[in-house]
Amino acid sequence: MAIFGGKENDVFKALNDHLEVVHETLKAFRALVESYLAGRINEAEKFEREVSELETKADKLRRSIEMMLYEGAFLPANRGDYVRLSELVDQVADAAESAAHTIILAKPRVPGELSGEFLALVDSGMDTYEKLMKAVKALNTDVDRAMDLAKQVEDAEEKADEIEYNLKKHVFESEEITTYAKIIWNQIITKIGDIADRAEDASDQVLLMSVKRRG
Repeated sequence: MAIFGGKENDVFKALNDHLEVVHETLKAFRALVESYLAGRINEAEKFEREVSELETKADKLRRSIEMMLYEGAFLPANRGDYVRLSELVDQVADAAESAAHTIILAKPRVPGELSGEFLALVDSGMDTYEKLMKAVKALNTDVDRAMDLAKQVEDAEEKADEIEYNLKKHVFESEEITTYAKIIWNQIITKIGDIADRAEDASDQVLLMSVKRRG
């Protein structure tokens, strides 16, 4: 059952729309990575444009959420929490866009045997974000569940960190990857890892808001 109503429900709808667009951004980014690793560069470049368009759409939704809040939704003491939450969620899309641009601009080569690990890292970021989506949506219905889901986001981010570390290790150990490509892939892997990191940052905000609401 929803805890709020009126203008607050409009904010939650906008938050949900924002969550979905960021999710679509991550899906487009995964498609980009899959295409790039398969050598379909032109297709990957198309997905880069899609990632950028979706990130822009997410930005616009974030600003609309801020306007709704400043126009009177929620008590003044709580508005900042929702502004901060929308900003943190938006940073997930920013991380995906940054990684996408670096891949397409630098076009480093990667051995085929590491393709699965790269996709596993992207998938771990998406899994972390999908848990965050559930946590944010629970804020309007069940704060205890929101807290539990926020903790699941933290667990998922730790798994993503482990995949990120192992992938970097394998990249630097590879004799097939040039020094230049290793430097670029290190940057890209870090940016992909930022997807899970930013999702965890947002989950910390969900946890804080849930604790405040419980009193």
